[in-house]
Amino acid sequence: MNGAHALIESLLREQVDHIFGYAGATICPVVDALKEHPEIGYTLVRTEQNAGHMASGYARVSGKVGVCMVTSGPGATNLITGIATAYMDSIPMVAITGQVPSHLLGRDIFQEVDITGAVAPFSKHSYLVKNANDIPRVVREAFHIASTGRPGPVLIDIPIDVQEQTLKKFDWPEEVNIRGYKPSVKGNDLQIKRVVETIAKARQPLICAGGGVWLADAQEELLELAETANIPVVKTMMGIGLMPTDHPLNLGMIGAHGNHCANKALAKSDLLIMVGTRAADRAIISPDEIQRRMATIHIDVDPAEIGKNMQAAVPLVGNVKVILRQILDMGVSSTDSADWLAMLRDYRKAELSRVFPKRPGSVFPGTAIRRLGAKLDEDAVVCVDVGQNQIFTCKYFPQKHGRLLTSGGLGTMGYALPAAIGVKVAKPGRQTVVVCGDGSFQMAMNELAAIRCADLDIKILVFQNHTLGLVHQIQKSVPYHGPFGVDLDGSPDFAAIAAAYGIPSIMVREEEELDEAIERFLSTKGACLMLCEVHPDVGTND
Repeated sequence: MNGAHALIESLLREQVDHIFGYAGATICPVVDALKEHPEIGYTLVRTEQNAGHMASGYARVSGKVGVCMVTSGPGATNLITGIATAYMDSIPMVAITGQVPSHLLGRDIFQEVDITGAVAPFSKHSYLVKNANDIPRVVREAFHIASTGRPGPVLIDIPIDVQEQTLKKFDWPEEVNIRGYKPSVKGNDLQIKRVVETIAKARQPLICAGGGVWLADAQEELLELAETANIPVVKTMMGIGLMPTDHPLNLGMIGAHGNHCANKALAKSDLLIMVGTRAADRAIISPDEIQRRMATIHIDVDPAEIGKNMQAAVPLVGNVKVILRQILDMGVSSTDSADWLAMLRDYRKAELSRVFPKRPGSVFPGTAIRRLGAKLDEDAVVCVDVGQNQIFTCKYFPQKHGRLLTSGGLGTMGYALPAAIGVKVAKPGRQTVVVCGDGSFQMAMNELAAIRCADLDIKILVFQNHTLGLVHQIQKSVPYHGPFGVDLDGSPDFAAIAAAYGIPSIMVREEEELDEAIERFLSTKGACLMLCEVHPDVGTND
């Protein structure tokens, strides 16, 4: 057995059933070994960055570690954005890169880059394998690190000569014991007691839930805590979908681009319980002010996040699912917050019944999002790109019991389409929809080939405003002097592009056409593209 076969055998031991990748000379031995194992599926991406995004989408809906694999040099550097995107959103991923022969490392030969050094700031760990006998241990450790504690991407860089090297023995470690890496799981009992006591005293408590709840599979525990203690819930962008929109305790998304009701609740709360969120700037604009005005409880698996952006009165480090269960088992009681809830529900009702503006010859994104969401399956997965499309969707999409996936941390344009491919590979039976703008769509539309190749049933909604909408919106405000460098002149005919890949399309220019268009869009067999004409001056505050 050589190193390449050892790698594939190790991936099988980790129950890997799919790899997203792009082959090249220095990864050919592994690809050759992969041919012998049809039980591991393979998606050929059209650019390496998207291998990372596909692995991310796969990981987020499957609960497993996503795997991507590319060659050295530009293959590896193209993957960097996919790795950084996963790191910022704490997505479990193992990225495998080929490398030039180990005896030529450091000589700047063809397609050599120090990829382990390059990804160091935004990967959880990385390995440069120098001996094929180490491959089983390295793979075992990589998957353990990627999936435990605060999840994240781990890179394995394997020189081509190591892939070809014969092993003395395939030695698979049944247990992982890494010195210095012992993530906390259970919360401190005294701190748990303090949390329960603090909640009991609050009159206007508020839970702020983030992506860490999804990562810990703690949705049921979060809902049980909110309902047992009668505490309203706001979410960060990464926490959207944790509760249905129509749940009486759901107040929507907080932050600079969040729901008015959610931000109002944050402004008036006397206790903020942060669960699985790092309280970043887009969610909590003035952490010092929040800290001054109210008590805070911060629950997170990563001790580095607690106190980084906002000091917590009661910090709790550990697995969110385990800690929420500890709080519930301690006997948390219902808070005396009836007046608080009544006020917030009035805010929420007004927001959900808001009438959007209309313009002849165009569609308002909020209107399209609401109508589309109402017709989707209960467990549909919606992959949203970055820009105005992201903000409109996060604010107005009616959540049921599905998922909303987006690049919340790094804000990577072009994320949604490849992420949806990863989703569909992991869960072929789940309805999967992409929402993007005409700018972000052009960053990933080459992956229509991957959709076509696998005949994936992915529906793609593109808001076509002929500009980089969010930047255009920012440039119209002080201190800037008007839009520049954002017009998408020269964009192709997207319907013709889709047709070239054998994908039908629907064009919507009037809101009166929306309902019928959405019906056709969702009922079309296989992939379909729906283009909605949006006025370039539409802003997220309209």
